Amino acid sequence: MPETPATTAADATAGATPAKRSLGSGPGRLLVTLYGVFTVAAASRSAYQVIAQFDLAPLAYSLSAVSAVVYGFITFSLVRGGEGARRAAFACCALELLGVLGIGTWTLVDRSAFPDATVWSDYGMGYLFIPILLPVTGLIWLRRARTT
Repeated sequence: MPETPATTAADATAGATPAKRSLGSGPGRLLVTLYGVFTVAAASRSAYQVIAQFDLAPLAYSLSAVSAVVYGFITFSLVRGGEGARRAAFACCALELLGVLGIGTWTLVDRSAFPDATVWSDYGMGYLFIPILLPVTGLIWLRRARTT
C-alpha cells in the first residue's frame, strides 16, 4: 500500500521529537534507588552536622551538604528522563567522580583538614566505597542509555 503525503508528514513529525524515556527503568532503577538513598543519607547527615556541629569541621560538613545536592540532582535527572536530563546527569556523575577522587585523596594526604569525615572521605570508605562505585556505574549506564 503506497504512503500518502499526509502519512509521511505525520511520521516525520513523530520521528522529529523522540519520546522522553525514563533513565530509571530497567537496571537504572537500582541507580535511582541508590542515589535516592544517598540523597537522604547525605542530606540528613549534613543538615544535622551543619546545625549542631558546624564549628567542629565546617569544611567536611559543607562538602557533605554539596554531595547531598549532587546526589539529589542526579536522582531527579534519572527519574525525569529524556536526552537533556541524561546529559545533565552524565555531567553531574562526572563531577561527582572528580569530587570523590579529589576529596578522597585530600583526606588521605591532609588528615588535619578533615577533623570529621565527609561522605566522600577516603573514597567513601565509611559508606562501603559505594560513593566511588556509584558515579562510575552511573556514567556507564548513562552512556549506554544515550539516544541516537
